[in-house]
Amino acid sequence: MNALRSLTPVEQRVLGTLMEKARTVPDSYPLSLNLVVTGCNQKSSREPVMQVSEPEAQQALDDLKGLSLVVESQGSRVARWEHNLPRVLAVPDQSAALLGLLMLRGPQTAGELRINAERWHRFADISSVEGFLNELAERAPEKGGPLVVLLPRRPGEREARWAHLLGGLIAIESEAASASPESDGGRFDPEPERIDRLEAELAALQATVARLCAALGLSPAGRENAADHATNPVDKENP
Repeated sequence: MNALRSLTPVEQRVLGTLMEKARTVPDSYPLSLNLVVTGCNQKSSREPVMQVSEPEAQQALDDLKGLSLVVESQGSRVARWEHNLPRVLAVPDQSAALLGLLMLRGPQTAGELRINAERWHRFADISSVEGFLNELAERAPEKGGPLVVLLPRRPGEREARWAHLLGGLIAIESEAASASPESDGGRFDPEPERIDRLEAELAALQATVARLCAALGLSPAGRENAADHATNPVDKENP
């Protein structure tokens, strides 16, 4: 199988919309051109939000049809469209769901994908999501090559995000630069909440040490002398 050409942003949005509506509103599926446009331009569950016109959506549908990624339904007065991605890319429905979500919502962590996929496919756990993502990332060249990539983790993020490759190679270099501590003049800015927590814990520890030293009649600097005194006690009555 040869690799597909890179899909344009509008083609990605149209294809992702068809994949979403097939799962979430099956009674309205396949979709008319009007419903495709409405789905492409909705403000929820979309990153970025787009304004796709009917001519743009129609052109994308025609081009995707040429790639066999969408099919025009027959037997209706109004043309209706459905996606054909799992068959063309030879991937299971679970993997197709993840690709659709990445096209509609942009890069996401495995945990976010599991939550967002609830109406598409119910994954048992995050490990299951990661298993399908790894399969997509390790796809053999003879099958068309990788379909997703794990992005470098950015400052402040606990988990790395996944992105699809249906739009071609993304700017990994820029992502890596944004993930590097040197990307901000060599300075790394930790989470403010973490700094506040550490400062509070340090202040509490210092207060505890001060109370203990006061109870023993010592200054904090005299702790080592106190330890020596405990090791080698001297009888005050017989100096």
